[in-house]
Amino acid sequence: MNQLEKAQAEYENFTEKFESVIISTVNEQGIPNASYTPFVTDDAKNIYIYVSGLAAHTQNIHINPHVCVLFIEDESQTTQIFARRRLSFDCAATLIERESETWNQIVEQFQQRFGEIIEVLRGLADFRIFRLTPTAGRFVIGFGAAYHISGDRLDQLAQITGEKAR
Repeated sequence: MNQLEKAQAEYENFTEKFESVIISTVNEQGIPNASYTPFVTDDAKNIYIYVSGLAAHTQNIHINPHVCVLFIEDESQTTQIFARRRLSFDCAATLIERESETWNQIVEQFQQRFGEIIEVLRGLADFRIFRLTPTAGRFVIGFGAAYHISGDRLDQLAQITGEKAR
């Protein structure tokens, strides 16, 4: 198995060990905000987040639907702090209409994954579900091992070389 095949195999299962994702949004003044939220996914690699309308990141998504997400290896699991394994995606956010068929399916996924707390959140009118649709990504698994992710199904990895990194 060559280096690209190893990276591809690791990429395929990377998000499975995470229950939450770090999200980055931007407010109307262009000031970034980093936060996190639990998530669920679908077969098309869309990421769904269930967030309070009172949160800064939710308000930012309404203003600017461009969201960056980051899955990053736990510091306690890394062998080299400067080269933590990580996967990021540039995403477009879409609000899922409350009580729609899709909304109910996603809430059910959240309930299966996270339990009773979802019943509480379901009763809170300010909580919203957004679909974050990845458009491109980057997967880093070590020094000199960074890959650009593209393709209709976000399944094509290409190693980033010195020229592409600039």
